[in-house]
Amino acid sequence: MYFPPRPLCSPVLTRAHRVRCHGKVDHRAFTLLELLAVIAIFAVLASMVIGVGRRAAEHTKVARAQAELAVLSAALESFKRHHGDFPATDDASRLLQALIGKAGPAGIIATVPGRAFIVSGQFTIARAVALETPCDPFSDASAVLLDPWLRPYRYAYKTPAPWTNPSFVLYSAGPDGEDSPALLGGGFPDGAPAANVDNLYALRN
Repeated sequence: MYFPPRPLCSPVLTRAHRVRCHGKVDHRAFTLLELLAVIAIFAVLASMVIGVGRRAAEHTKVARAQAELAVLSAALESFKRHHGDFPATDDASRLLQALIGKAGPAGIIATVPGRAFIVSGQFTIARAVALETPCDPFSDASAVLLDPWLRPYRYAYKTPAPWTNPSFVLYSAGPDGEDSPALLGGGFPDGAPAANVDNLYALRN
């Protein structure tokens, strides 16, 4: 009687082939294709989790910037009530010096600090020439207020002249860090919508 030879078995054969080889399924091991499928599924899940985490972190930064801009806007209104006008500058360091009580509307630095309009410890502050270096604004006049993306908040009032805006301009350039320089002229032009699309403003006139 003739018995045909059984097919050779390989560890990388599919489960159906193993059934033909051994007459039953080996549940103790995965095939190469099954392992690759599992790895691919884990990779997709990991990328989804990372993406969600990044979006959540970005939303947190946006909310923080909006909150800080609201505080700074209220501080500037208090500054105006106290001194009669907003700080007339487009220099981020002069803005901070004014809000901690070391400069008046004209931007002249005082040797003795006056009334402070913000609590400096509630903000991220660093040297303008080295944004990664924290500093004390009371001892370093170059200190600036940083947004959550570690870029200086942009501010301008009465400069450059002529100034036609009835109030100040204060904003963060947002996640992309891009903005239109014309914004600091006192307006909100449509000439650079791509650059301004994610800007965050204290107020818009």
